[in-house]
Amino acid sequence: MPSLYAKWMDAWETRLTTRDNNRVVRPLEWGIDWAKRWPLVNGNCPTSEEGYEQFLHTLNDEIVARSEDFFAYTPPTDFHLEQRKIEVFPTGSNASAKAPKGEGIFLRFTSPVRTPYPDNDLVNARWFPAKGKRAVIVLPHWNANGIAYNALAPVLNRFGISMLRMSKPYHDIRRPAETERSDYAVSPNICRTIDAARQAIIDVRSCIDWLETQGKESIGILGTSLGSCYAFLAAAHDPRLKACVFNHASTYVADVVWTGQSTRHVREGLEQAGLTQESLRQAWLCVSPMAYFDKFARVPKKSLMIYAKYDLTFLPEFSRQAAAEFRRHGADVKTVVLPCGHYTTGETPFKFMDGYHMMKFLVKSL
Repeated sequence: MPSLYAKWMDAWETRLTTRDNNRVVRPLEWGIDWAKRWPLVNGNCPTSEEGYEQFLHTLNDEIVARSEDFFAYTPPTDFHLEQRKIEVFPTGSNASAKAPKGEGIFLRFTSPVRTPYPDNDLVNARWFPAKGKRAVIVLPHWNANGIAYNALAPVLNRFGISMLRMSKPYHDIRRPAETERSDYAVSPNICRTIDAARQAIIDVRSCIDWLETQGKESIGILGTSLGSCYAFLAAAHDPRLKACVFNHASTYVADVVWTGQSTRHVREGLEQAGLTQESLRQAWLCVSPMAYFDKFARVPKKSLMIYAKYDLTFLPEFSRQAAAEFRRHGADVKTVVLPCGHYTTGETPFKFMDGYHMMKFLVKSL
């Protein structure tokens, strides 16, 4: 029988995951037009919808085998800093958050990955510089507003670590005007979801390019939830990342979408079309951490994996499986289990526990 604490935590977590009333159930779309532009495809796609599922299953295996080609890119040449007013860009329950007064410094450049949305293709990253050669790239969670995680910067700066907080594709200022949430990052559009992950990884690698021009030699990455997935994929494909924090981690993107409370609307659209968890797992294999542990472990790096005992979004069983994969591949990883859930990690007192572990690790490891 679950303890009173577990019941209380599950109730609290459920309240937080159900407070947004603007989640949209979208129908299944294979999104083959997105795949036509990818490396390894070059426009060679089936013309009949009946062949899309098998085509994507086979393509995912090829992408995993040749992922260096899939995540390859031409470095941007238009890096520039701009100073502008700090804005929130709320998505729902975080609408009450208030932006601090004043302006911030933002790194902008054109993403090497192009989409039909010009706003999304102009990468945005808040820059918090510090003296020294250490820096960390921060990737917030799915549907984070424009100021989330900025509070980490003063702490990092105090220890001589610069922070570059990157807006993920389709998030805050990059979000298309037609959407209220960052739905296009993870949705029942199969190939657009893959494309968003590919763009995120390539944007991260471009940020590393820029940090090196600023004299940063010891570079780490910190990702939360969806940002954690992107951080892992980036670290598996870019040896320049020396320290990694995976704040909530799981195995397959499909498993999270299928079992998590916060993605129930995505599952509904997929399930209505007859898709199964097993089929979705293969369709999104190429953007799932489980496919790349061997590549992640090729280059020595220090990692911190944090997960929550009462998580209803990234189920703990999947986090434990991910932790086992780190160990099986001989990765240098420390694991921390928080006594809360996914959303409650952002609540007092758990956010301070989480922040303490992340800051301590980065200061020591970079």
